[in-house]
Amino acid sequence: MRRREFITLLGGAAAVAWPLASRAQQAGRTPLIGILDFFPSAASADSIEHFQQGLRELGYFNGRNIRVEYHSAEQRSDLAATLAADLVRREVEIIVAIATPAAHAAKNATATVPIVMQVSDPLATGLVASLARPGGNLTGVSSSGPDLAGKRLELLRELRPDLARVAFLGAANDPNARTFLNETQGAADSIGVRLQPLLVTGPEEFDAAFAMMIQEHAQGVIVQPLFVGHRAKLAELAARHRMPMVAEQRTFALAGSLAAYGVNRSALSRRWAYFVDKILKGAKPADLPVELPTTFELVINLKTAKALGLEVSPTLLARADEVIE
Repeated sequence: MRRREFITLLGGAAAVAWPLASRAQQAGRTPLIGILDFFPSAASADSIEHFQQGLRELGYFNGRNIRVEYHSAEQRSDLAATLAADLVRREVEIIVAIATPAAHAAKNATATVPIVMQVSDPLATGLVASLARPGGNLTGVSSSGPDLAGKRLELLRELRPDLARVAFLGAANDPNARTFLNETQGAADSIGVRLQPLLVTGPEEFDAAFAMMIQEHAQGVIVQPLFVGHRAKLAELAARHRMPMVAEQRTFALAGSLAAYGVNRSALSRRWAYFVDKILKGAKPADLPVELPTTFELVINLKTAKALGLEVSPTLLARADEVIE
């Protein structure tokens, strides 16, 4: 091998290994992080603020030594694909993808730009090959634990001890719907509760879904988290039909759902900053294990419970991280 060729190869290898932040600075620009959110902006405002807080704690300040841009797909898969392609075209250093449809849109748009995702089940939906060694250009956090479906069902039965029939409201066009449904069905079978699966394509089918719940004498409903952007409408329908509703995210309970039990979203979104920092310093997404949730929160809406005529035990209230009165 000629000396000049050898030097060229070394230079190329070094360029590949440079941290992304250094490469951006060499290009005379501040590293750009593009957030691709499948949900409406109002549904993710708290998560974005906690992400920014996590960045500040690691020494990154938006507008100073990093740029963070937010883009919402408004729960439209076609818009998510368009936004993802635009972020890639603009050569962002990292894409932060919120929700499975956004992560898939980003993955379809690029095999090279690092993607930090927050999704429910990255294995079941084919986003990564392994949690320990994701492979490819994706890593991040999972927002769903293996026992959460059962715990939400147990919570609903604790709030309504005579529970025998429960509806499950899921999104027909979400890759996670089958996982959520299977987990909930397994939990229902284990405690002898009959489950009524209802998969809808959008909010225009909510009214018909609640009518079917009433027709089948459902005594409560568990809602898939993808509907967070429509939580107010769902809470209104649940109140109108006097249907106890349990969801995953705290914001559902704030909107009027009877209760919520799931991952602590503020802690989860702060972890996005950890992955962004590692990747900017040269780590490869393929080598960064996908993290499972470790902190959870229980929120009880006591006002809704009283309106439904349900008694909330002092023990359950004591367990709650937040009680809405």
